[in-house]
Amino acid sequence: MLSRIVFKSGSSPNEPSLELDLSAVTVFVGPNNSGKSRALVEIENFATKSHPGETKLIQSIEFLKWTSDEFKSALNEIETAPGPGETHHADHMYISRLKPQNNSIQRALVHIPTILNEATGSGYGHSNYHQYLNLFTLRMNGQNRLTLTSEQSAGDLQSAPTNNLAKLFVDNDLLEEIRRIVFDAFGQYLVIDPTKIGSFRLRLSPRPPSDEREEKGWDEASREFHANAVEISEASDGVKAFVGMLSTVIAGEPKISLIDEPEAFLHPALCARLGKELSKALADSNRRLFISTHSAAFLMGCVQSGVPINIVRLTYDYKVSTARLLAMEKLSHLMRNPLLRSVGVLNALFYNAVVVTEADADRAFYQEINERLLQSSDPRGIEGCLFLNAQNKQTIWDIVHPLRELGIPCVGICDIDIIKEGGVVWQKPMNGAFVPCLSHASLGLERANLLKAFNDTGKDFKRQGGINVLPAEQQQACNDFFFRLATYGIFVVDRGEIENWLPDLGVSTNKNAWLTSIFSAMGEDPTDKNFVHPGNGDVWDFIGNIKNWTSNPQRLGIPA
Repeated sequence: MLSRIVFKSGSSPNEPSLELDLSAVTVFVGPNNSGKSRALVEIENFATKSHPGETKLIQSIEFLKWTSDEFKSALNEIETAPGPGETHHADHMYISRLKPQNNSIQRALVHIPTILNEATGSGYGHSNYHQYLNLFTLRMNGQNRLTLTSEQSAGDLQSAPTNNLAKLFVDNDLLEEIRRIVFDAFGQYLVIDPTKIGSFRLRLSPRPPSDEREEKGWDEASREFHANAVEISEASDGVKAFVGMLSTVIAGEPKISLIDEPEAFLHPALCARLGKELSKALADSNRRLFISTHSAAFLMGCVQSGVPINIVRLTYDYKVSTARLLAMEKLSHLMRNPLLRSVGVLNALFYNAVVVTEADADRAFYQEINERLLQSSDPRGIEGCLFLNAQNKQTIWDIVHPLRELGIPCVGICDIDIIKEGGVVWQKPMNGAFVPCLSHASLGLERANLLKAFNDTGKDFKRQGGINVLPAEQQQACNDFFFRLATYGIFVVDRGEIENWLPDLGVSTNKNAWLTSIFSAMGEDPTDKNFVHPGNGDVWDFIGNIKNWTSNPQRLGIPA
């Protein structure tokens, strides 16, 4: 139905707007308030209204073009006779279809020559074609997805099915496919109960029907079979949401489906299964599924389906918006790499920024510092920030690099002994942070000169004060060097190592006990007089400097 979307923004403020050739499935990811749900609303408006109204994200949408014969046949399938009080108009047609989200018949009167011209691309505008698309556009939100499994009318089984359950009742192949998926998910067999004359109900049975007649008949054996199955209305919201979305997309065959946060009511394993099955259901079709999600599990399921999908990351900071198409091969790397998978890197897609530290204790400390800044409404706090830990200073950049390739502002925090590392090891932060190749040599030379200056002091500069062990003139050179690194999101602890933050608390720098000791000294009750609130300088400003980089739309180190 839809072939192309042109957004109003691109991967950064200086990049061209994103123009997206649509596949069967498009998934919108990004932080909270980034525009994911808004994108669904705008797509729906483009499809179902003659004028989409004011848009913030989408510039235009192109529609697939029908042949005249194809579209005439499609119209004939949903043509309906005039109802009471309605009259037949020359060159006009009434069309109607059940809308599963509210289980009601929707009708429209269309001008046949106009809608044919619009659908085939030989005419201009959208004045009639949107009425056709409206009948085949399905939007599933947190409320109506729970009603998709409700009891439905059986209708006339000698005619074309008028709803999802009627379609499943007469199509054994579809029913068996959905039954397989539901059994794999819940260990129960989905069956259609026709024993309430004139209606169909979904039930979950502990065993499959012995044959078609046992499931679809009205005799004693059928009544007993369904009496021993649980009506789906008594199931959990998760079961109803999963079965409702799946059966509606597969059996209802909407041309355009829009699902906002499909993960609602579902635990991660079900989210992944739903993403995989929905994607597979639309493979090799002209139908379009648009999804807004915060779930890494759901996204992983979509990717693992093997079906070509588009994943678009949206961001918006009340001033600048971005839209970036994420490369599938780069996402696959995040899911396959054991290090990246073990620390939950895929979750970074749903955050404004990411901070990667050398170890888990570092992650916990810096995350707590940021939380206290946010709780105090301190502008240095980073909203929507995910803190991750690597295994050491070298593996920081194995995490930073792929996230920056996806356009995610991601910084690495290193202790000052990063300057001890030369050669290939020094290339890790240079390449991981996308520092221009022409700058590698000059930064490498500065690093070597500073290392010599530190060594000349004869002190363990990591543990005995960091930059402060240098004479004043050399301190300025070191500050300049660290500032250059920080412009690319490489943040070095200038006082040596993490244990040297907040020295006024008098906490021992013994690594094994430091984290529990520093947290104990910082306190946990904000009303306690000894609770450590954000102050000036020290680690508070260090996080503030990171905030300045992550929130700067002109930041360096993010590839276009």
